[in-house]
Amino acid sequence: MKVVALVSGGKDSCYAMMKCIQYGHQIVALANLMPADDSVDELDSYMYQTVGHQIIVSYAECMGLPLFRRRIQGSTRHQKLSYRMTPGDEVEDMFILLNEVKRQIPSVTAVSSGAIASDYQRLRVESVCSRLGLVYTGIFMETRSIIAPSRDGTIANDIKAITVKVAAMGLNPGKHLGKEIAFLESYLHKLKELYGINVCGEGGEYETLTLDCPLFVNARIVLDEFQVVLHSADSIAPVGVLHPLAFHLEKKESSPSLNGSQRTEDFCGEKTGSVFEVQGDHTERREATCQSVAEVTDLVKVNNHKIHISRTKKDNTFSICCWLQDPLKTSAGLQEDITIGLKQIESHLVSYGFGWEHVLYIHLYIADMNEFATANETYVRFITQEKCPFGVPSRSTIELPLLQVGMGKAYLEVLVTNDLSKRVLHVQSISCWAPSCIGPYSQATLHKEILHMAGQLGLDPATMTLCSGGPTAELEQALENSEAVAKCFNCSISTSTIFFVMYCSSHILESERRKVQDRLETFVKQMRVSHLEERSTAEMLNPIFIYVLTSDLPKRALVEVKPILYVPEDLQTDDETVQDLSCMKVPIPSWGFQPADWHHSCIQKCIVRKKICAVVLSITGEIASNICSESLDANQNNENCQTGLTEGQMERVSRFCIYLLHKTIAENNFSWEDVMNLRVYFPTSLCISVEKFSVMLATAFNELAEIDGEPIFNIVPVLGAGRSASMDDIITCELFAQKS
Repeated sequence: MKVVALVSGGKDSCYAMMKCIQYGHQIVALANLMPADDSVDELDSYMYQTVGHQIIVSYAECMGLPLFRRRIQGSTRHQKLSYRMTPGDEVEDMFILLNEVKRQIPSVTAVSSGAIASDYQRLRVESVCSRLGLVYTGIFMETRSIIAPSRDGTIANDIKAITVKVAAMGLNPGKHLGKEIAFLESYLHKLKELYGINVCGEGGEYETLTLDCPLFVNARIVLDEFQVVLHSADSIAPVGVLHPLAFHLEKKESSPSLNGSQRTEDFCGEKTGSVFEVQGDHTERREATCQSVAEVTDLVKVNNHKIHISRTKKDNTFSICCWLQDPLKTSAGLQEDITIGLKQIESHLVSYGFGWEHVLYIHLYIADMNEFATANETYVRFITQEKCPFGVPSRSTIELPLLQVGMGKAYLEVLVTNDLSKRVLHVQSISCWAPSCIGPYSQATLHKEILHMAGQLGLDPATMTLCSGGPTAELEQALENSEAVAKCFNCSISTSTIFFVMYCSSHILESERRKVQDRLETFVKQMRVSHLEERSTAEMLNPIFIYVLTSDLPKRALVEVKPILYVPEDLQTDDETVQDLSCMKVPIPSWGFQPADWHHSCIQKCIVRKKICAVVLSITGEIASNICSESLDANQNNENCQTGLTEGQMERVSRFCIYLLHKTIAENNFSWEDVMNLRVYFPTSLCISVEKFSVMLATAFNELAEIDGEPIFNIVPVLGAGRSASMDDIITCELFAQKS
């Protein structure tokens, strides 16, 4: 990627540029925000470091890159953590600055900055990047101390940075301003032990100015004279800044730039070392070429499609699904199908008094992963950060054989809540800790003690490329990414996971899928062992594993992990967490099915007493044979159960599924009104249409569970599914219920 680097002069913004180059990106321009008055050293701003701004002008010549600067005209007007476009806010100055860089250098696709731990700063940079269609790449969540000495490109050895502000116990303006970080390193660590300061200065303890680093290929900066300006004479933690009075540049011998070439061929400026001041005002302009949602909808004749809607009966948290029946197995196009589905769901949300801000999670199933970009373009016209001020939903996208079963090109499932108490992790920046979400969806959403995590691929967080080594290597990286996200919510995938849904691409062989299963189970066991010394085994859940064979995955990944976790709010209730509780002695209607020991082999469950009931029901060929052998027409139909099911046999299997699910949730003191979602994986190899199977399930619910009207289940057509990597189940049901 070609990157414009936001530079404040601090060590972290230079370190971020070095990391960009290390990961194969190219820095093509610099951007800096400075005070409106040159004599002012520091602004009252949570966003921008401006101390030492008088020297930043030299960065253009030192690096041989164009430098774009803008004087800050706005102030802090939007003070909430998640930023929304606010006229007159200081963030809009950044938007204007970067918009001009993008105009003059159209090849720019990404922005770097040096934020390490500030969500406030990160979310604002991400907001600006999202509006400009740029990727944010930084060092957010860099866990190690980047000033620690080493030979691998860290601050102490590679970057010469001096302190230009101090504001912490143990730091004295007269004594410590203007000192190199390498010189102060051991002292800062001592202050950490004594007073708990952040050695990187992320708590505002100090600010730095870089005078030389490997990026300065043409010259280094020499500070000749400076003045100490005391802002606060506090006896415990005095605050002072360094005001530069005189400096000069020392030329370096010519040396190649770190990434081979940092020249910008398509830049129209006079020379690459020039400095440009960006002035004026600019309001955000929408792309006129983009059709509005209403315009797209007008082009689609919904009446030509039969729309199927399902909804669970739970009042406060429920799922809505929408798919289009297309008997001819053709479709007008993905854009139209997604638009119809989103409009239908949006209409249902409005009828309940809800909006997209009430959606926790979205499953987006598409017929062709080659159209993934088109799917996203359509998606973002409905679901935006502006519509979801409390955080956009988490999301999973996979390719399914929709056209083979006459379901159009898009199929949507959304999880909705009636309150806005969710907590969302939405990091769009490329960094070292976990893969970013480039787009309007979040890594994870926590609501009512349930953590709904977005599907995780085996992406290297720093480069956003799939790791090499095949499916097991991708799996390990995906699990590490999942664990990084889980840690943000103070939990672990090894101890808190209820469901592990493992999507496997059809591009990997069955032998490789078995290796994936073995590696997944081993990885989780090893992580659990590492937690035994710190946590009680009573706190650990026994997760349910589901394997789904898909046609394709984003980025042509071979595997994708989608965990669902339990994160208790009150740790004192952890002793109530149990798995596989003994069945309670309550009367359960038999509905013509005789209790048998083999019924238990169909069920996997994870129960959190009085809170959660998670169940997976697997119907293998052998179990289907047992079900059919109990029917009155067993002699006629039993032989077919081994290879293919007749409609009559499928009806009985469907009734058995509803019977056993009903029995399981009732024995654990749950009801259908507690069910948040019921997903039924339906292999396309079965000799029966999805439409007929849907009718069978609806009839079974009506007759057995006395649930009629809108279906409460979601049929998901797959190449295969099951509790193991063989994925040869005839039917797999995934049920999740939660007490209000």
